[in-house]
Amino acid sequence: MDDDDLRTRIARAVEGAQPDLADRLTDDPAAHLDLVALHQAATVEAAALLSTAIGSARHAGCTWEQIGAVLGMTRQAAQQRYGPSLRRRPAFAGRQQAVFNGLTAFNEIAALNRAGRYGWHSVGYGLLHHVVERDEVQWEHARTKVGVVPFGEGWRTIGSGWGWWTYWARPLDVPVLPGDPAPNEFLRG
Repeated sequence: MDDDDLRTRIARAVEGAQPDLADRLTDDPAAHLDLVALHQAATVEAAALLSTAIGSARHAGCTWEQIGAVLGMTRQAAQQRYGPSLRRRPAFAGRQQAVFNGLTAFNEIAALNRAGRYGWHSVGYGLLHHVVERDEVQWEHARTKVGVVPFGEGWRTIGSGWGWWTYWARPLDVPVLPGDPAPNEFLRG
């Protein structure tokens, strides 16, 4: 995909967020402020997606030198700019965290729900992994198309969205199962 194609796709997505905006731009000065606000929101979301993609690259074993080369900066610049944000994860004091690797669109929800029976729940994700945290109750996970909320109450979004998916988790009022299986056991079922 070239830059012009990507620019067109982004412009269509922004336009789709407020379909009436283009018509309003001709005679409503406030519409121009709405356009600025929409582009600012898109910039914030793009930055969040970039941070998630960089985290995924790091979890996949890519070096800061490789990431810097893709971003057009030095290894040191990439690490200084994006390294600290990878260490900041939503966390509850004293709770155990782990990274579940090897997850795909085909196995991730089943694996997360198996892990959820032992109190593990997703607090972040990237390409082929979820960052999980342990709790005292069981958790349920879901993945929906953007804009769709799973059926039932108590669902919390995980992260800010990934492409066309939104990830969800909700605590269940059920104590965790005894034991502490290794993360790879959740992948096997």
